[in-house]
Amino acid sequence: MSNPEFTLRAWNMDDLENLIKFGGNPQVAKTMMDRFPHPYTVEKAKEFITAAANGNPLTIFAIDINGQAIGSIGIHPQTDIQCKNAEMGYWIGEPYWGKGIVSKAVTQMIGYSFKTLDITRIFGRAFGNNPGSQRVLEKAGFVLEARFDKTFFKNGEYVDELVYAVRRK
Repeated sequence: MSNPEFTLRAWNMDDLENLIKFGGNPQVAKTMMDRFPHPYTVEKAKEFITAAANGNPLTIFAIDINGQAIGSIGIHPQTDIQCKNAEMGYWIGEPYWGKGIVSKAVTQMIGYSFKTLDITRIFGRAFGNNPGSQRVLEKAGFVLEARFDKTFFKNGEYVDELVYAVRRK
């Protein structure tokens, strides 16, 4: 399975088991915001799926291979003076790491986001100790705009925050 085909689609309750299985992996959770629950409970998974499926327009998608949700990607429009910006976030189940899926999903989301939302900049924030996520953003055309020393505090340690962005052409 070197480069499996995938689709981006709406989340649904049939994805509950895979969301818990893949999202509940401590290796996935360790470089996610604390609002990404760990452990990933059935209650939190149902809340997430309900919220994601009811977006108008949809802004959070399941990454699907053969009818199975194996990850997620979302675009989060900002407000106030950052209203022309949106933050992109993503994760994928550990068995699918390093296969180029997320880089392609990010590229698809860039096109969708600029077509669907009134934004001019998409940014992503990567942990300084997560070179895989940094490569995903770089391969999708994001440029490193800033590196902040030890601004993230996760699992009892400080980690650098890297901010990447891509702009509407």
